[in-house]
Amino acid sequence: MADIYHHARHFINLVYAEDEDKQIASAIAEINALKVDVAYPFLLGLYNDYSTGQLGREDFLAILRLVESYVFRRSICGIPTNSLNKTFAQFMRGVDRNHYRESVEAVFLGMESYRRFPRDTEFMTAFVMNDIYNLRVRNYLLRKLENSGHSKEPVVVESYTIEHVLPQNKSLNAAWQAELGPAWQQVQSTYLHTIGNLTLTGYNPELSDRSFGEKRTMDGGFDKSPLYLNASIAHQEHWGPEQITNRAQLLAERAVAIWASPTLSAEAVARRSHVGETEDTRSYPLPETNYGAYLQGDILALFEQLRKRILNLDASVREETKRYYIAYKTVTNFVDIEPQRQRLRLTLNMRFDEIVDPLNVCRDITNVGRWGNGDVETTIASAADLDNVMFLIEQAFEKQREDAA
Repeated sequence: MADIYHHARHFINLVYAEDEDKQIASAIAEINALKVDVAYPFLLGLYNDYSTGQLGREDFLAILRLVESYVFRRSICGIPTNSLNKTFAQFMRGVDRNHYRESVEAVFLGMESYRRFPRDTEFMTAFVMNDIYNLRVRNYLLRKLENSGHSKEPVVVESYTIEHVLPQNKSLNAAWQAELGPAWQQVQSTYLHTIGNLTLTGYNPELSDRSFGEKRTMDGGFDKSPLYLNASIAHQEHWGPEQITNRAQLLAERAVAIWASPTLSAEAVARRSHVGETEDTRSYPLPETNYGAYLQGDILALFEQLRKRILNLDASVREETKRYYIAYKTVTNFVDIEPQRQRLRLTLNMRFDEIVDPLNVCRDITNVGRWGNGDVETTIASAADLDNVMFLIEQAFEKQREDAA
């Protein structure tokens, strides 16, 4: 009961952002604004370690902000959220409490494919070009952009409305058509809802569909606004693709600083990647493997053909050279290849009763010792069998993607 009470207090602090430390409470509130309850299993572990002194205050704050950045960047980049529950539920497995913050950053940077932490280039590209107006977290986004750097005097975004500098009206007036040129419809379609064309105002009805010059200089216009978001609009003489893109780039650079990525060096990531490795999880150079001598002649040629087709399944597929087999994985292994003298032996990571095997070339190895992962075994000795083997491998690949989702 004492344990339940202890963790329940942490849960309440997370749900209501009630920590006595105002900065921690604020960091939690920002995560809650993104409505990412699936992060709670990981956050509860962090909170417990913070409360017991295993995790320092500054590192706790830094990790909370990384969680916020991770979720927000993925949202901007359009990465599906259906894997986040498993990602956060399993996150603590990769954390080394003796090097807490470093190991958390290494886990973030080590995730790939649909679990990745979007890097600055990917994030900035999506931030500039994507539809921000119809994003669920648009108010949160604009609030953070506006208030970054002056948290003691925050702007209450809810007191303002979102303004399209280039209006939404599909029948733009003559002044706007002249401003944008003959291709005004294409310009409007391309840039209307992007961040470069969005701002905040208290004078939305007054601004309406007025020309840019009027919007800029009228009472309540952009050049009289105290808001940061309007400063980069106020000094413009015209408003079109160039101005919208330039402003978007400026805001993207601000966004990269607000929603920062981990700062761990490549050397530190490499160092952390070996923590907890066992004989089975390490990668080996080919001469140190148990099968290197077999990868020559016809078997090598066959392996290279099969290898190419497996790697072409998806950009997320990666290859790891183990001591006893070669692994192909996304989240984890979906097929392992053990080169032998006259054939390649494959282990597929799925249950035997799940495999569709019309040629009856698979073997149930559920209770048989093998170096690979899974309950299905098959072999290939000729390029003529590549299509059928790939049919089986694709089943294992798709099965893993379904389980990860």
